[in-house]
Amino acid sequence: MTKKDTVTIGFMLFALFFGAGNLIYPPQLGTEAGSSYWSAIAGFIITGVGLPILAVTAIAFVNDDAKALGSRVHPWFGLLFTSLIYLAIGPFFAIPRAANVAFETGIKPVIGTAGQGSSALLIFSIIFFALVFWISLNPSKIVDRIGQWLTPILLIAMVALSIASFLTFDAPMQQPTGDYSTTPFFSGFLNGYLTMDAIAGLAFGIIVVTALKERGVTDRKTTIKQTIKAGSVTAIGLIVVYGSIGWMGAKMASMGSYNNGGEILADGANILFGSFGGLLLGTIVALACFTTCIGLTVACSQFFSNTFKSVKYTHVAIVFTLISFGFTNMGLSQIIAYSVPALVFIYPLAIVLIALSFFHRLFNGSKHVYRGALILTSVIAIYDGLKAFLGAEKVKAFTNALDFLPLFAEGLGWVVPAAVGALIGGIIEIFAVSAKKKRNVTIQDASYKASS
Repeated sequence: MTKKDTVTIGFMLFALFFGAGNLIYPPQLGTEAGSSYWSAIAGFIITGVGLPILAVTAIAFVNDDAKALGSRVHPWFGLLFTSLIYLAIGPFFAIPRAANVAFETGIKPVIGTAGQGSSALLIFSIIFFALVFWISLNPSKIVDRIGQWLTPILLIAMVALSIASFLTFDAPMQQPTGDYSTTPFFSGFLNGYLTMDAIAGLAFGIIVVTALKERGVTDRKTTIKQTIKAGSVTAIGLIVVYGSIGWMGAKMASMGSYNNGGEILADGANILFGSFGGLLLGTIVALACFTTCIGLTVACSQFFSNTFKSVKYTHVAIVFTLISFGFTNMGLSQIIAYSVPALVFIYPLAIVLIALSFFHRLFNGSKHVYRGALILTSVIAIYDGLKAFLGAEKVKAFTNALDFLPLFAEGLGWVVPAAVGALIGGIIEIFAVSAKKKRNVTIQDASYKASS
């Protein structure tokens, strides 16, 4: 495979991850992290860039899809976890988020104060999702071609915005707020979950594997090697974009208060390029969000209709469009808030599953190792999810019982339990293999005696 092919696949993967919705998190991180920005963005990049590339590489190890990776734990886990991934990157979180970003950056700046009420978002979302559903029923190459053009244009717009902000914004960075004032790196690490790109990488991985097969790469070792190379191209692009617009958010903290990153991007574009520049950026982002929503609706509907043969694609598309429409009207800030509990539960499981895939041969792919690690991880992940959903006070009793764990205060209390669970699973595997050998010896002895 040529270097050009590697770069092409790298840019394709970049386009898959470079959803307009993800642009809202680095600016928000910047405004909150302030003078601790570089430490916070480093943590964000690990989970927002590094983990997604590792997720795609994990699928290359399997040389199949996310369901096959999850089935290493149990077939039912593979089905349920993959379904959860598609629901997260589809109608529950990613699609409503993208629709709201389209509204925040493309419509709200144009209509001004009229966009403050819920009625404007309602009218917009009715039109938006009617078009999404109509096109998703018969997705054509036109949407793909528009997406191929929009991603480079959006990237150019972000680069222009970043360069202009570096040259124009000279205000000193503010003091960090919230958790960024005490643990900026770990706060950035946890906020990287919100991109959802690591779990999306598990779904997108098969696209990369297929693209490599089309270019003649079939053996597992070369597939992994080429995936890592293409992923490096993707990582460089994402790091540059996230780092630049995050820095812009840090510099804009002194210019006012913002509810979310969408408002920061829109206001920054207006300040730097005037109303026309803001409108142009908003239009580009809105169109990118639109094609993203169509792509995700199609992908999710295809997955569930193919997995459950009795369910028609059209029916799934209708249900998912309606769910997306409902969640969209909660507003961007609310969507971000309610997605946090789910993502802090899902992400540790995904991280452990990805990590184990890299050591699969070391423990001979033992299901006991996978199950042990994921069972103990899920205990802490459930706690973290409940804490994010109910609040710290409601789970104080559990906090007191678990705070002895290393990294618990930083939100990574699942790390040691995952390692312990894997170790316990390994010990169980050793005993299971030993018992199996003894049974085989007993059976062979019995057969020998019977034949004698």
